[in-house]
Amino acid sequence: MAGNRLLRILAELTARGGTGSSARLCEVSVDVLAMTGAGIMLMSEDTPRGSVCSSNDVSARIEELQYTFGEGPCVDAYRQDRPVLEPDLAKPATARWPAFTPPAVAAGAEAVFGFPVRVGTIRLGALNLYRDQPGVLSDDQHADALVMADVAARAVLAAQAKAPPDELAAELETGGDFRFVVHQASGMVAAQLGIGVGEALVRLRAYAFANDRMLSDVAEDVVARRLRLE
Repeated sequence: MAGNRLLRILAELTARGGTGSSARLCEVSVDVLAMTGAGIMLMSEDTPRGSVCSSNDVSARIEELQYTFGEGPCVDAYRQDRPVLEPDLAKPATARWPAFTPPAVAAGAEAVFGFPVRVGTIRLGALNLYRDQPGVLSDDQHADALVMADVAARAVLAAQAKAPPDELAAELETGGDFRFVVHQASGMVAAQLGIGVGEALVRLRAYAFANDRMLSDVAEDVVARRLRLE
């Protein structure tokens, strides 16, 4: 059964030109899984690094919120190395993600699902899915999402294998959003305050949350020297 699912997904990708463009991974995820939107986030050391692709503005917003607040279905899926499913984001059985949930619901996400993107023990990130109506995934959707996440992981590794060391593959960067300005701002704050880059990112996030702003906007102000964190 898993083989049939894989063949169906690969056939859909091939019909759209293969995995040469990372955007196709998100497009096929939406169609195969019958979702409203999809995205693929890359992570390392429990920290979101950026978005490989997002299928629409709401998906991009969901990923930006997770990147800003460091919480949400993709973050948990990566950290816990398992699918994280929230079929009713507005009225969850167990409240979680206090910073992420209100703006995600306001953006139009009524159900969100995160699936680890990994190859063996190598964790790369998470597949982010959302629907504009609440409801659980069917068994077929859940199984298809696991296969889709595996296909995405292998596509990311294959693309990155062609890139020079310490550089992001062009196939991943094209159409993606890796928020390099945040990494630059984290380095600046770390140098200014004499702290580690990880703690600097935490402080940037705290400032963004306290001032109801997106992390990338705060980072741009830091890099442009319009803002200095004390």
